[in-house]
Amino acid sequence: MADKRDYYEVLGVDKNADDAAIKAAYRKLAKKYHPDMNPGDKEAEAKFKEASEAYGVLSDAEKRRQYDQYGHAAFDGGMGGNPFGEYSSMDFADIFGDIFGDIFGGSRRRQSNGPMKGANLRTSVRLKFEEAVFGCKKQIELDVKETCKTCNGSGAKPGSSVDTCPKCGGKGKVVFSTQSFFGVMQNVQSCPDCRGTGRIIREKCPDCGGSGYVSMRKRYEVEFPAGVDNGQFKRMSGLGEPGQNGGPRGDVLVEAVIDRHPIFQREDRDIYSTVQVSYAVAALGGEIVIDTVDGPVIYDVKPGTATDTRVRLRGKGVPSLRDARSRGDHYVLLNVQVPTKLSAKAKELLKEFDAECGDSLHAAERFREEHNGENVDAGKKKKKKGLFG
Repeated sequence: MADKRDYYEVLGVDKNADDAAIKAAYRKLAKKYHPDMNPGDKEAEAKFKEASEAYGVLSDAEKRRQYDQYGHAAFDGGMGGNPFGEYSSMDFADIFGDIFGDIFGGSRRRQSNGPMKGANLRTSVRLKFEEAVFGCKKQIELDVKETCKTCNGSGAKPGSSVDTCPKCGGKGKVVFSTQSFFGVMQNVQSCPDCRGTGRIIREKCPDCGGSGYVSMRKRYEVEFPAGVDNGQFKRMSGLGEPGQNGGPRGDVLVEAVIDRHPIFQREDRDIYSTVQVSYAVAALGGEIVIDTVDGPVIYDVKPGTATDTRVRLRGKGVPSLRDARSRGDHYVLLNVQVPTKLSAKAKELLKEFDAECGDSLHAAERFREEHNGENVDAGKKKKKKGLFG
């Protein structure tokens, strides 16, 4: 038993792993190394056997307890025997059907000739910012498969017949057997002769080439609801690719691609923007005009408003997809503009304003006067003398 790897190491799980983790680890390894997925690969077959043996022990509470206590010696013939016990002679699908259902059971379902829904078609439409906020209707054009009028969807040339596939007897699937580690297994595949249709077309329709469908350019109107966000899809049911064997058509999925706005930015249901406020209005207060998706609104700025102040316009944001009456908010950042170009008169008025408010416009001059003209220009660097004076 010394040459055997630890079962927990084989499955790549911790010794405290629960049943779900052990099962998930085995599922992954089994699907990767199963002989049917790796025909003729002896190394993959060996790894599959090793993983199956490990799972056979660790998935059984009693066997796992024995293994944790005695290691591989628990199953060397004297303390437990075959780790698979009574399962070793049973059919593989009965033991691991829950693990390989998507391989064996799922494959049979997908390969049957029962009704299957058609594939979905995808496209995208560009929307303006306001169109996404309030909803809109857009026209799209798609190439869609429609029933061929020449053969009425049979795929056969008019006047010719459609025969039942002799290989599968019209079932669209065939059963074949393979030899695996666990014995002979029966698998189901789509019939290679009729490609799962159960029919053989001797003379194909010249217009559709035997498919029963022709491609047509069609125009549809798409209605986007108020509040649709970038990357969201509008589903148009039953307008996609035709189904198979009498199955329903697929859907058309139309993605909303929203253009950037020069002023507004959107986050979920809220809108953000920045508005410039004059220095005088910020200091004295006053009315300004703010652009919103509903149109311009007048806002009363409070006296002494500092730059980067954020104000909130309730209910001026984006409507909810569930209830258009419920809307987000619009947040506005007030950016106070400090004048950079002033006329002589404006400068004098500003100095008078500074003196009236007692601000620090002339603080340096007052400081020099108080110190009797001493050199107090700490901010100015003294010129260094040269080497000779």
